[in-house]
Amino acid sequence: MPANNDTNPALNPIQAEPTAQPSSTRRSLFSFLRPSHSHTAASATVLLTLSALLSRVIGLIRDQFIAYKFGAGHSTDAYNIAFILPELINYLLVGGAASITFVTILDRYRANNDEAEGERALSIILNTMVIVLGAAILLAEIYAPLFTRIYFDPASPVGILCTRITRILLPAQLFFFAGGVLASVLLVRKQFSFQAVSPLLYNLGIIFGGVVLAGRMGISSLGVGALIGAILGPFLLNAYGAYRSGVRYKAILDLKHPGLREWVRLSLPLMLGVTIITFDNWILGYFAKHGSGDISRLNYAKRLFTAPMAIIGQAAGAASLPFFASLFGRKQFASFASAVNRSVSRLVAFSLVGSAAMIALAQPAVALIFRRGSFNAADATATAIYFAIFSASLALWTAQAIYARAFYAAGETFAPMLAGTIITVISIPIYWQLHQHFGVIGLAWASNTAILLQTGTLAVLAHRRALVPLSGLDFREISRSLLAAVASFCGIELLLHLMPQSPTHLGNIITLAIGTLIWAALCIAVLQLSGSKLLSQIRSRIA
Repeated sequence: MPANNDTNPALNPIQAEPTAQPSSTRRSLFSFLRPSHSHTAASATVLLTLSALLSRVIGLIRDQFIAYKFGAGHSTDAYNIAFILPELINYLLVGGAASITFVTILDRYRANNDEAEGERALSIILNTMVIVLGAAILLAEIYAPLFTRIYFDPASPVGILCTRITRILLPAQLFFFAGGVLASVLLVRKQFSFQAVSPLLYNLGIIFGGVVLAGRMGISSLGVGALIGAILGPFLLNAYGAYRSGVRYKAILDLKHPGLREWVRLSLPLMLGVTIITFDNWILGYFAKHGSGDISRLNYAKRLFTAPMAIIGQAAGAASLPFFASLFGRKQFASFASAVNRSVSRLVAFSLVGSAAMIALAQPAVALIFRRGSFNAADATATAIYFAIFSASLALWTAQAIYARAFYAAGETFAPMLAGTIITVISIPIYWQLHQHFGVIGLAWASNTAILLQTGTLAVLAHRRALVPLSGLDFREISRSLLAAVASFCGIELLLHLMPQSPTHLGNIITLAIGTLIWAALCIAVLQLSGSKLLSQIRSRIA
């Protein structure tokens, strides 16, 4: 659910706009989809939610293809680990969040009516960091086998494959960074259409690479597709959008420019600090490396879990950032805190009822999506268990996305990154201990424990710094949603116990359809009887 302000028409378009005639509605719909359309917080969340939904559908098709073609074994383990070094370089050198920190800077230039200088700062930051990032990528290309050694023997077939795919993926980080900087221009202007489309092109690029080149290159073809997707989606699409908005690139360098220094000041904590948000998959991969296919099965489960997480949480977080930054920049601190708390409360409430269905229907869902080709029934069963465990933490992942962006909007990056680093260090022994005692299932529970520590710390930190008080959360609404989640989960479990199970795809479809109907009916009944506002809020967003 988006963060909005009930007393601010600019942030609550549903209340502010009069009833439109049918022809006006059609014009409004087309303007909503137009790339240059300036969005409200609500419309941006709707657009990015639809984008996330479509992107995750394409992502599931991508994962289905990978599972069907390559299954879960040494080659898919190598493919998954190959992403770590490129992502690590991006994280350490640009904080992995170029657009997040740049939005705050550009918003300040825009508020001061000095967009020309903001454009100059953009070019300087882009040029400087492309040189730095390019040099790091060149070194990584040379020394990639040293990093591979952390996970595999670099001289073994799986190690050689991992190094090859890593080298293919490394240049993509240049295009992700440049695209992130250019995307920030559009975010400041409240234009989200290009950001909505770019991940679709990235996922389509991976599928294209696999379909066209798999016969000649094997699983390395997916790396080529990812590189093509990064160029076409995150980079070229955002570059075109920035050009349309009037931004012109300048080939200049100025290490003393205040915009560059401000960007370094905001981004440096993100570069030096670590968070479990980024390191979770890397830690999971390190401990799961000893079993063939364990890395892949965990990744399939995590990527399936991130579909609803992105649709519910990340879309709202990305849409909310410019509006949070605008409220804080205008020193409307009470409205800022209220908007963050409303957003967190609604997202947590919605996530709780969503988790109930995901946990209860994990087995038929995973079997329907992945069990075909090289991905066998045993792979599907293990993946479903991991997926169900990850799903229990959905509310925590969505809440931390909002809390993190509240800090970024306030220009505070050091405190949350320091806390994140401490939490990550503390969490590593938890992963180790749970893996030792419970195997790969223990790793999934360790991931949930780590995100609990991360989200709880951000919430307490925001409260203690008088940024977002915990007292502003709607605990009654969250409790009603928890009650609905428990009731719907029990109803689905009873259904699965009484209903004969069929291992066929048709049987899984029937189980999912009936289970979803039971879930929806029980959730609606409990929410209405308990006086919850969640249903009316969902209807108002759809309206």
